[in-house]
Amino acid sequence: MKKNLQSAFHTRQYMLSKDFEIYYYSDYYLSKVESHTHNYYEFYFFLEGNVDMIIEGDVFSMHPGDLVLIPPKIRHHAEIRNQELPYRRFVFWISREYCKRLLELSPDYVYLMQHVEVAGDYVFSNDIITFNTIQSKVFALIDEMRSNRFGRDARISLCVNDLILHLNRIVHERNYPRSEKEDKNLYQSLAEYIEKNLEGNLSLEHLAEVFYVSKYHIAHTFKDHTGLSIHQYITKKRLTACREAILGGSEITQAYLMFGFGDYSSFYRAFKKEYGISPREFRRGLGDGFGGP
Repeated sequence: MKKNLQSAFHTRQYMLSKDFEIYYYSDYYLSKVESHTHNYYEFYFFLEGNVDMIIEGDVFSMHPGDLVLIPPKIRHHAEIRNQELPYRRFVFWISREYCKRLLELSPDYVYLMQHVEVAGDYVFSNDIITFNTIQSKVFALIDEMRSNRFGRDARISLCVNDLILHLNRIVHERNYPRSEKEDKNLYQSLAEYIEKNLEGNLSLEHLAEVFYVSKYHIAHTFKDHTGLSIHQYITKKRLTACREAILGGSEITQAYLMFGFGDYSSFYRAFKKEYGISPREFRRGLGDGFGGP
């Protein structure tokens, strides 16, 4: 996975940059790193391995997708329990001075840092959807930092700030969950938007941008209200629209392209799974009264 973006492991516990540094490590048989502190914030994203994180004497067993935030002056170290397994993680260091500059832009950028320092909550678990989004943002940042493309420095700043704000949003929304009424309103708004835009982009990423909430929250809102994943819900809505269009005399190709299916094979599989017959069998049967409303 992204081997060209990996970093050679080092035991240095101080920053060379005045703002931030980020590393992608994948190792075996590491020498022990002693308990230590530093004067910057460390974001640690655990990907794989058998590892415990020791923070101020407390032991936290790491699971894939875990985010750990270590503030300045907090003593910590990782203990590898099985050297035979690959140990993969991202490590992101950001200086206090850079955080101060972000605070001047908006307090939203430093909510997570302040929360950790006040509450002492250092470890945050994530489901696969949430962590995949985090991981893609981390890889985008590392890729940009290793490039020589036009606008590199400006793009790096955007990537850093986007990653930090995204992490703040995830934790804030968990600490301050929306009320049942707000969730119902969100679900209704999403359902209306989906109904009106079946032909368009209805990815979780796009919906999160349109409604200013996390993909994690959208996914759970739909599951709670419908018992379906949002992908299943959208597919059913598109299939219903296609079926009605065919009943109204539309050609099959026109119908599936009209309502957001990118190719016939995916439409065919979904249609047959939903209705038990192929689209062409459905259309042929209309003349005999088969497959009607």
